[in-house]
Amino acid sequence: MHTMNNLRGVDLNLLVVLHALLIERHVSRTAIRLNMSQPAVSHALARLRARLDDPLFTRQGGTLVPTLRALELARPLADAMAQIQIVLRPDGFEPDRARHTFKLAMSDYGAGIVLPNLVAGLRRSAPNIDIVVTQLSREGMIASIMDGDVDLALGVFPQLPEQILSELLHCDTYACLIDRASLAPLAETIDLELYLARPHALVAVHGEASTEVDEAIHAAGHTRRVAVVLPHWGVAPKTIRGTDLILTVAAGSLTSIRDDDGLLVLPPPIRFPTIPFSQISHQRRRSDPALRWLRAFVVASAQPSVPSR
Repeated sequence: MHTMNNLRGVDLNLLVVLHALLIERHVSRTAIRLNMSQPAVSHALARLRARLDDPLFTRQGGTLVPTLRALELARPLADAMAQIQIVLRPDGFEPDRARHTFKLAMSDYGAGIVLPNLVAGLRRSAPNIDIVVTQLSREGMIASIMDGDVDLALGVFPQLPEQILSELLHCDTYACLIDRASLAPLAETIDLELYLARPHALVAVHGEASTEVDEAIHAAGHTRRVAVVLPHWGVAPKTIRGTDLILTVAAGSLTSIRDDDGLLVLPPPIRFPTIPFSQISHQRRRSDPALRWLRAFVVASAQPSVPSR
């Protein structure tokens, strides 16, 4: 309640500027986002500082770093802006006519599953709808949804805050990728002894040490050595070729592997949990017709084809 009281009596236009500054952390990018001049954004920031009696941002290099007071205001301000947009938007959303930009976050694994159908479907059915896709860690995606920096995030989320809506898109399974030449001739399986003896490669956007794979290995009473940590799913198969490494990843990320690649896709010798791939958004956007439409479109895009709309 205290933070909301801080916002009462402040010009709504100034709050729009503050919200954009908290997202962009840069005056010129905020000006572009709001179609304002840089001096106008700077003047609005000066008025906000005077009205709220706080510097709100400090400069570090070319970036604006929010103060504790600004961070305290960020979440209630994001909630308020989302509700205002919903109120001002027409009751329906007409994607074939609407001009709108959605911000999405996903890994390159998620992008491979959803983006081809999503982009093709948008170009056919909603050519004025633009999307901006960023890659974040799992924790980064949740934080960006909470803060209102992105509209929708796609990934695997074992635990979510209560304020987050989650919708399952599909379930994947784990598979192992190994260089064919590193196996005995005619071998078509990986046994547990070989799996634990070999060094492993791990895909982690920001170098996260623990994964569901490691948790399952530990639960079975074993450990593995991770020799290489990679930031992207797409480069992982090329990294495995010509090595003794084993890569354990979602089978859906290995569909492009061909027999002549010199690589083998094999089932793992340990039972791993399934991989629930979901899309998440914030509860405050539940009634947003534009986001409801996008979520439905993403559900269709995660299937083999996008139905015409």
